[in-house]
Formats: sequence, structure tokens, C-alpha cells
Amino acid sequence: METLSEEYAAFLKKVNRTIYIDNLSPVATESVVKAALDQFGNVIQVKFIPNYLEPKNIGQSALVELENPEQAKTIVSEISNSSFMVCGMPRPVKAQAAEAEMFDDRPRKPGRKIVCKWLDSSDPDFEVAKKIKLTVRKQAEEAKFLLKHQLEEEENLAKKQTEILNASYKKFELIDSVVGNRVADRLAERYRVRVADAEHQ
Repeated sequence: METLSEEYAAFLKKVNRTIYIDNLSPVATESVVKAALDQFGNVIQVKFIPNYLEPKNIGQSALVELENPEQAKTIVSEISNSSFMVCGMPRPVKAQAAEAEMFDDRPRKPGRKIVCKWLDSSDPDFEVAKKIKLTVRKQAEEAKFLLKHQLEEEENLAKKQTEILNASYKKFELIDSVVGNRVADRLAERYRVRVADAEHQ
């Protein structure tokens, strides 16, 4: 049976070969993320971080365990240096090395003892706890505002991408209709230009 120290040491090795990926598309699945990252290394496990409070259309986050720390560093470097997208999310995903605090199933750290108790208003730590509570609320409101702003940016970006795609498709349809109706051949005959030569210019 593993001791607490051995269990925590094994957990830290897992942390070192795991990366944290943020801003994944809400429709991304484990198989999609695995397929996208398998080109950089051998993905062992993909674990999505539950989103209980934020809007459902906000980007997802996930912990991705690789075969070794070197592969984890490679993926973080590749994603950081390029616009890497999964499932067509308008904004590129972000990646960083995982931290022990990101795992909800992490074992207890050897030598650490957590004690919970109610604080009386006369307790010296009461004011500290009160300040922490207010800070958490403030940060939650700031995060909510930033998420709303991020969603608006992504919606505008997605709209622009759709407009560009539609414009490109209309150009393709126009070219296809010109070629299909032999307009190009008639113009070539009129100006004594071979279509094959025009295509290679």
C-alpha cells in the first residue's frame, strides 16, 4: 500500500506531464481535443473542468495528461506560438502548464492539516476573513464583466468570419458559373487566348 508521501509524489509527476487548456469551444468533446493534440504527443486523458456558474456558451477548460513532461512542454510551446483552434472557436485556445491546485482529486499534501472553524467577531482573524470574503465577491463581479466582454468580442469575430466566408463562397459560385456556362471559353475565343494559358498566368 502506498504511503501518503509516495501517493503525493506520483501525483506531482502527473501534474508535470499535464497541461491546462482554456477557451475551448463549448461543443468540443474529449475525442475532438484528443485528436487535435495527438499530432504533438500521446494524449493519455482529457478531463473537462465543470462550469457551474458561468454562461454555457463561454469557452471550456480542460486538463490534458500527456505521456511525459517533454510532450506537455511541446504542446504549450506550439499553442502559445500559433493560432491553434479547436471546433472552429473564433478565438484561439490558450495553454499553460498545469498546477496541483487545478486537480479536484489531488491527494492531501504530506504534513498539511486543514482545520475549519467558525470565527467569532472578536477573533483576530475575523477581519482578515471578512476582507477575503469581500475580495472574492469583487473578483467574481470583475470576472463576470470580463466574460461578458469576451463573449461580445467572440460574437463579433465570428460574424466577421462568416461574412468573409460568404463573400468567398459567392466569388467561387461566380467563377464556377462563368466556367460552367462556357463564358470563359467564349471570351477566350473573342480575345484569342487559350483558357489553359490564362489559368497558368
